[in-house]
This record gives sequence, C-alpha cells and structure tokens, in this order.
Amino acid sequence: MARIYTRTGDDGTTGRIGGKRVSKDSPSVEACGSLDELNAVLGVVRSHALPDSVDKILQLVQDHLFTIGAELATPEGAERRSKELGDEEIRLLENEIDALEDSLPALREFVLPGGVVAGAELHFARAVARRAERHCVSLTRLEKINPKILCYLNRLSDLCFVLARYVNRQQSVPESHPTFGKPRA
Repeated sequence: MARIYTRTGDDGTTGRIGGKRVSKDSPSVEACGSLDELNAVLGVVRSHALPDSVDKILQLVQDHLFTIGAELATPEGAERRSKELGDEEIRLLENEIDALEDSLPALREFVLPGGVVAGAELHFARAVARRAERHCVSLTRLEKINPKILCYLNRLSDLCFVLARYVNRQQSVPESHPTFGKPRA
C-alpha cells in the first residue's frame, strides 16, 4: 500500500481528477473542503446514539456528499467515474424534512442552536452546509457545475435544522428561543 503522504502538495497545490493541479485555496478546493468538513461533522453526529431513522438518513447524506465532492473535483472535460447528483436525492431530503416537520410543533420563534450534543452538532452541521453552499455558489462564477448541487445543499441545511429539532425533542429538551427584545431577569 502506498504511503498517505506524497509530498506533491508541499508546494501549495493539489491534484484534481484528470490530473490538473490547482492551488489549495482555489474555489474548487474550498468547495470540496467545505463538503469534507460537513461530512466529518455528520460523522461526529453519527457517533452518538441516534434513532435508527436519523442515522440512516445521515449515512445516506454522507454518501451523497462523496458524490458531490467527486463531481466538484472533476473539472469539465475530464472523465467522470461517479454518477451525478439529481432530482431523486433532492426529493429524498424533501420527503425526510416533510415527515420530520409533521412530527414537530410548528415554529413560532427563532430557535437558538443547542440542546443535546447530537442536536447541537446538527445545528453546527447546518451552518457548515450553508458555508459549503456559499463556496459552491462562488465556484459557479468560474466553472459550470451541476445546478442540482446547490439545490441539494440548500435542502441539506434545512434537513440538519429539522433533525436538530427532532433529536432534541426525542430527548425531551425544550427548544431555546432568543432573548432579544425580552426583559432580563
């Protein structure tokens, strides 16, 4: 087995699929890095005891993030080895969001991130998903990318928010609301 280090990135570049080298701070690498961070955060969430349904959807999302990462790491014109993200994956997230929201009380106020550890980490994952989405939007100014990626990341941040509410509710943790505009004790 080859060693994990190659020394080829010591000059501040990294290879994209197809062999082209780019700076490690290029928009494509920033987008892929945000996806990697999001996947790692979801892995941390999954290290906690979660309802099976939550763990299963998060595992599927992690698989989707690898698909998206492979798409973004493959510049236009290079041979793509993985399938492209599509409407089916977006619909899956929407169906999960709808089912979870049906089991939760309607939102009447903003929710402060927090709750049980897994719930708080899901709120963190939501913020990382938003950053990944912003990096992908920036990338669209330079490269043509699958527009379904932006839709998926937008829905994923919503899913993380609803999952955080769901996990906290499963643990009987009340939602915390902002105190702005309320008198302090």
